[in-house]
Amino acid sequence: MTNPSTDLARTVVTALRGAGVREVVIAPGSRNAPLSFALYDVARAGTPQAHGLRLHTRMDERTAGFLALGLAKVGVQPAAVVCTSGTAVAHLLPAVMEAAHAGVPLVVVTADRPARLRGTGANQTTDQVGIFRSFAPTLDVAAADLDELLAFLRTHEGVRPVHLNVQLDDPLLPDDDGWDGGDVPTWAVPAVGPPLERVVLEPGPRTVVVAGDDAGPPARVLAERAGWPLLAEPSSGCRTGDHVVRTYRLLLSGELGRRVERVVVHGHPTLSRPVARLLARDDVEVVSARQRGRWAERPFSVAREVDQVDVTGPDDPAWLEAWREADRATSRGLDRFLAAERDLTPYEVAGAVSRALPHGGLLFVGASNPVRDLDLMVARYEVGGRRKVIANRGLAGIDGTISSAIGAALGRPRSTRAMALMGDVTFLHDTTGLFLGPREERPDLTIVVVNDDGGSIFATLEQGAPEHADRFDTLFGTPHGVDVASLCAAARVPHLRVTGLPELEQALATPNGGIEVVEARVRRDNRAELDAKIRALVLP
Repeated sequence: MTNPSTDLARTVVTALRGAGVREVVIAPGSRNAPLSFALYDVARAGTPQAHGLRLHTRMDERTAGFLALGLAKVGVQPAAVVCTSGTAVAHLLPAVMEAAHAGVPLVVVTADRPARLRGTGANQTTDQVGIFRSFAPTLDVAAADLDELLAFLRTHEGVRPVHLNVQLDDPLLPDDDGWDGGDVPTWAVPAVGPPLERVVLEPGPRTVVVAGDDAGPPARVLAERAGWPLLAEPSSGCRTGDHVVRTYRLLLSGELGRRVERVVVHGHPTLSRPVARLLARDDVEVVSARQRGRWAERPFSVAREVDQVDVTGPDDPAWLEAWREADRATSRGLDRFLAAERDLTPYEVAGAVSRALPHGGLLFVGASNPVRDLDLMVARYEVGGRRKVIANRGLAGIDGTISSAIGAALGRPRSTRAMALMGDVTFLHDTTGLFLGPREERPDLTIVVVNDDGGSIFATLEQGAPEHADRFDTLFGTPHGVDVASLCAAARVPHLRVTGLPELEQALATPNGGIEVVEARVRRDNRAELDAKIRALVLP
């Protein structure tokens, strides 16, 4: 007979396995020791394919949360993250918020003191029940009731993060020789949901398909069936085929954009102000395919919202051809302009990374400028190439990008190549993600850091106007002067600095293996001017 905390921890782990969890990230702590011992026993006893677990350990809870998020984004099952009590729990909030808004299944398991200590000054004791509020429903677990745990996990299966707050009392160490994991409960087949709502559109109105983050193949299939232009973000999961318009965000500001009469929107579009303006226009009919996430309601008016959108037949091919012709001309102008620049530009860095992504490759893209630069520079990808481009676009923060990218690379081991593209501030924001213990698995991952020594995205926004120049760097530009090479050396991560496109292409063509950093140095002082010249390639 084991002690109550060991018994409770093993019941929680059994429930996780029954819910399909195969990847678990632990942040060390004393109060979560019963959970850690139980997870270690199961991980040692079997493989993930045999209802076992793959265990990862990180010293920082925020890093652990985003590592689990990255694992969950590429997996078919939820991932879990486990931590101790107190402020450790609060460090998981950014990852929980991102998962909630992106609709990523994540199980957060937090250790807690017994309920009798709540409201007292007991060490590392605070109000953890419901701490994530509406981002993740909480089950306060005080007894080893497997049926209750499974019922809670099944209720929220696959749609949002959930929180198990586990009350663990002394003693916190197992009093036996270990655990073989026991039997795994059968996960009940979910009941058949309501029938999907479907609309079939008629051709006629000049229509474009907008594919935001996580739109998936249905957006591309619709565009191909109808013969409509596909305006797809890099992380849409459908930026493939010959209906993709590379320079759509430039063209939307010109004559073609003004001619649009109807938009079918899939996924979560967040990158482009021209797209936001298009979707907000009173003279444009918007048909929305329902999206996942905590706030799935569109921030613009929609005429219809359904689960599936189809079309009766192909539209007039002249509309698509007009977009293709304009896209070819604008793309040629953009490429000529960038080639004429003396210095390496962030757009060229994004283009080189995109071209280096092979069939079956994985690319994780950071927020701010890099994902927008990539949006203009994505290479032409064929359908069926199994390239996976993902990003944390639920809330589009820079938090935890290194950790999410490592998690995604670990969770998709069959990728022919894994890369990440991010800015310098994003990189610095999550440097603890580079510090892995000697027993931790390291994926093959090339992290490309576009270093312009600060936050250049603000130079392209209203804050970057000349009248704010005297305070811009203090409030927004925030130059840091960090020696990235020394930082990588401290983490024992190989580093290479490049200043030109040929150097960058050579570095991307010859990865070292393991986690490595390629730092591409670019200018920040000309960012606003660069973007203005690119926008001017299309007449308003």
